[in-house]
Amino acid sequence: MKRTVKGFLFKSVNRTRVVPVRLKIIIIFILFIVLSNLSTNFINMMYNRNHQMKLMKIILAKDLKDLHVYSNTRYEIFTFNNDKDGALHNIKNKALYEMKNRKAAFIAVTPEGEILLDASHEGPVWESFAPEALQKMKESMEDEGQGFLSVKNGDYDYFGIYKYNSKWDAFLFRAEEYGEFYEESWATIEVISIIILISTVVLTILGVFVIGYILRFIGVITNAIMDMVKNQQLELIPLKNAPNDDITYMGMAFNSLSSTIETLLQIFKRFTNKDIAYKAYTEKVVRLEGAQKDLTILFSDIKGFTTITETLGTDIIKLINMHYDRAIREIIRYDGTIGSIIGDAILAMFGTMDEVATQNKSLSAIVAAYELQAIAESLRLEMTKKKEAIVRVKGGLSREEEQVYNALMIEIGVGLDGGDVFYGNIGSYVRMTNTVIGDNVNAASRLEGLTRIYKVPVICSEYVKKDVQVNSPDSGVTFIEIDTVQVKGKTVGKKIYWPILDQYMTGALKKDLNRFTRALKLYYTGKWASAHREFKQINLPIAQEFINRTAAKTVPKNWKGIWAMKSK
Repeated sequence: MKRTVKGFLFKSVNRTRVVPVRLKIIIIFILFIVLSNLSTNFINMMYNRNHQMKLMKIILAKDLKDLHVYSNTRYEIFTFNNDKDGALHNIKNKALYEMKNRKAAFIAVTPEGEILLDASHEGPVWESFAPEALQKMKESMEDEGQGFLSVKNGDYDYFGIYKYNSKWDAFLFRAEEYGEFYEESWATIEVISIIILISTVVLTILGVFVIGYILRFIGVITNAIMDMVKNQQLELIPLKNAPNDDITYMGMAFNSLSSTIETLLQIFKRFTNKDIAYKAYTEKVVRLEGAQKDLTILFSDIKGFTTITETLGTDIIKLINMHYDRAIREIIRYDGTIGSIIGDAILAMFGTMDEVATQNKSLSAIVAAYELQAIAESLRLEMTKKKEAIVRVKGGLSREEEQVYNALMIEIGVGLDGGDVFYGNIGSYVRMTNTVIGDNVNAASRLEGLTRIYKVPVICSEYVKKDVQVNSPDSGVTFIEIDTVQVKGKTVGKKIYWPILDQYMTGALKKDLNRFTRALKLYYTGKWASAHREFKQINLPIAQEFINRTAAKTVPKNWKGIWAMKSK
C-alpha cells in the first residue's frame, strides 16, 4: 500500500521523496544566476589581470631601464672613489625609492650566482638565485642579455624583467611578487561576490512568490496524481479557474488519457487475471544486461525430426506443442528456466533461481531430464492406445496411417553439462530475449547427440556428476561411466556418464551395469578381446556400440582409452 506524507518543501510517497518542480526551478535559476554572475566577474577579472600584467611589464621595463642607467653612473663613481659598498648602497636606495609594493624586489646577481644587491621593503632575503633561472639569463647573453622571467624565492613566486649590466658584470632583475600583485584583484572579486549573493537572496525571495503563483496548478495536478497512485484508481484532475497555459493543457491531456486508459483497463480486466493485470501495471522496465553464473544446462532434442516433419507436414506444430506443453511445465516445476526453443530442441538452465530452489541444480536437471523422457513415453503410449482402437475397428492401419503412427512415436535424447556461462538478456529494447552463452551450452548439445550412439536416455558430464555428489550426497542417483570421448571440434577427451535414478535401478539392471563397468576397464586398458566377450554378455543397448568397436579385437595405434567422434 502506498502512503503519502506531506512535508514543508516536499511530499513523500511510499518513502520516496517528491520535490515540487517550482522548488527545483527556483534552485536551478539561483545556481545559474550565481554561477553566471561569478563566472562573468571572474572572466572580467582575468581579462583585467592580463591587462594589468601588460602594464606591469611596461612599468618594470621602465624601472629597470632607470636603474640600469643609475647603476652605470654609480659604477663610474665607484671607479673614481673605489667605494663599492657605497655605490651598491646608493643603487639599493634608488631601487627602494622606485618600488611601491612591500615585496617588490630588485636583485643584482653575477653569472656565477653571487648576489651583489638585494633590495626589497619587506620581502624575503635573496640568499641565492634559482639555478634554472640564472641559466636562462646566461643563455640570453648571446642575444640581448635581457627578457622576462618567472623565478621562485622560498615560498614566493616572482615575475619580472632582467638585463645584463656589463660594467657590474651582473644581471639586474626588477620583479613583483604574484600574490601581492593580484591581492587587490582578489579583494575586489570577494566584495563583488558578496554583493551578488545578497542580491540573489533578495531576488530569490521575490521569485519564490512570483514563480509559486505562476506554477500553482502544477501542485494541483501533482496532488491529484499522487492521490490516484495511493488509491490505485485513475480519476480526473480538477482544473477549475486554471489559467490558459501549457500547464493547464497538460492537465487536460492527462484527463483525456486517464479516461482512455480507464476504459482499456476495464476491458483488460475482463479478459485476463487480476495478478497479470497488476504485474503489467506495476513493472517499469526490463534491462539488457547479464552476468557470469554457474549453471547446469539441459539440452533436449527429438530424434528423427526430419523424417517426422516430412510425414506430418504442418501438423508437426500440433505434435511439438503437445510435447512442449508438458515438457516446459516439468522444467519449470524443477526450478528450470527456458533458454530457447528451436524447432525440435529445448535449451533449459538450472541454477538461475537458487534463492527459491529446493534442491541442487544439477540434481534438478537430472530429475527433469527423466520427466521429459516420461512425457515422451506417455505420448507414445497414448498413440499406441489410439492405434489399437483403430485396429479393433478397422482391422489394421493403412500405409499412410502407419507412417503417421510411426512419426508420432517420438523419442528424445537429453544432454546435461554445466559451469560458468553468460546468462542474461540480449537483443535490443525493440526486441530482446533471455539466453545463455558458453562452451558448456554447446557441450550439452553434443552430449545429447551421443544418446543416439550409446542408446541411453540421458548423458551428463563430469561437472554434473561432481555437483550432485558434493552438494547432494543422498541424491538417489547412480552415475555410470559410459566412455571417454573426444567430441568433434575438441582436442581433449572427457568422461561421460549415464545418471540413473534409484527408482529405475532394478536387480537385473544393476547386474548388467556391474558387468559393463568391468568390460569398460578392459576396454580402456586395451584388452579388447576380453572386453568384447564381456560386452556380448550384457543385455543393454549401450553395449552394442562397444561390441562393434571391439569386434576387430585390434586396438588402435597409440590407444589411450579415448574415442574420437567423427561427427557431432
